[in-house]
Amino acid sequence: MTTATTASTTAGAPAPPAVRPYESYVYAYPHKTAYRPLADRPALRELWAAEPKNALSLYLHIPFCEVRCGFCNLFTRIGAPDELTTRYLDALDRQAAAVRDALGDDGPVRFAAAAFGGGTPTFLTAGELERLCDIAEKRMGADLRAVPLSVETSPSTATADRLAVLADRGTTRVSIGVQSFVEAEARAAVRPQRRAEVEAALGRIRDARIPVLNIDLIYGIDGQTERTWLASLDAALAWRPEELYLYPLYVRPLTGLHRLGGMASGPEAEALEQAAWDEQRLRLYAVGRDHLLAQGYEQVSMRMFRRADAPSASREGPEDYACQTDGMIGLGCGARSYTAALHYSFDYAVDMREIRSIIDGFTAAEDFSRAEVGRYVDAAEARRRHLLQSLLQAAGLPVDDYRARFGTDPREDFPAELERFAALGWLDAGAPVGLLRLSPLGLAHSDALGPALFSPGVRAAMAAYERK
Repeated sequence: MTTATTASTTAGAPAPPAVRPYESYVYAYPHKTAYRPLADRPALRELWAAEPKNALSLYLHIPFCEVRCGFCNLFTRIGAPDELTTRYLDALDRQAAAVRDALGDDGPVRFAAAAFGGGTPTFLTAGELERLCDIAEKRMGADLRAVPLSVETSPSTATADRLAVLADRGTTRVSIGVQSFVEAEARAAVRPQRRAEVEAALGRIRDARIPVLNIDLIYGIDGQTERTWLASLDAALAWRPEELYLYPLYVRPLTGLHRLGGMASGPEAEALEQAAWDEQRLRLYAVGRDHLLAQGYEQVSMRMFRRADAPSASREGPEDYACQTDGMIGLGCGARSYTAALHYSFDYAVDMREIRSIIDGFTAAEDFSRAEVGRYVDAAEARRRHLLQSLLQAAGLPVDDYRARFGTDPREDFPAELERFAALGWLDAGAPVGLLRLSPLGLAHSDALGPALFSPGVRAAMAAYERK
């Protein structure tokens, strides 16, 4: 990856760090590359028997896109020939029936939140989206009109008929991946789109009157400058989105951008180019953060910004699902589920041929009653996960919450890590007593801080994973 902007850090941007700021985006822990085939193939009914099921999250994964962006390493394939979407929904229906049966009826089963992700869920037709909602409601028992429901879309698939279905079935949030309003930058990210198409899609989303609009933007694209970054931000702000996600660009193995190459030859030249790109991303992050704060947005995490006067996506006040403590049911071959003791999914891949093979296996499967691939989570990993997922939020970790759950203090459980973060200036020294919270510098370095909390066992499993 090359960059056209290599000027020194501007005022207000974080100073050049002692560690690399962009190690990995930690959206879940442990990562799927730490999962392995489960020799015991535990029955889902046994896994969920003793779990609290009154505040579950439900996630339905649709692994199809019309194109695959150059930066994408998600579990998705291009297109769906030979009625593949029908066969996929048939398998999803079979899986939902098996999972709901495994949850049992001994106690209340309630879903506190739901999401359709991918891939691109709106790759499905309007009729297929109706069926997807039916699977969530009639098979799983989720009341989509009573809980927050988030759906991901793209400019070319955010059509009026699809959005009408989503609005009618209770969608409270639509997230659209725009990445850049500058067409040259979209091309550089291998994301073919025209700005007129993007603006038209945003207009249709607003016409659908779904309460929360989120727009995803990316910084660190080749050729991107502060001026063009601000132009994209202002183009997004013109739609007054309730939320904005600002993502740093990553070039990951087996993605389109990685295959295109572009790094300088030789370790020294590569290190210098990587440092310049890190500096560019840190600078653009600071520019974006400050611009949004000045426009009345609140920072929720390194990536997420919410308009201060925006309505909540929840119909019952603040969402009552907490990813640190509550369980998740994932349906679809790219979705993960987790209980207190086991995180599980299906096989994981990035290469298109491997993904197609996994999808074909999923659509042919008849028995979904057992966990096939995953990782067991012991008490030490549960503590680590709670600290990590709380600390990466701008609100921070109330120590009393941690102590109530585990009976210990996080500063006693993780003294070396927290002392290091404090020494780097990543912890807020002015936070109220009893609150562990990141400083602005710490938030900027979330993608270094998160991986620094991975356990040795998870690190070893991820390092041993064979990419496919």
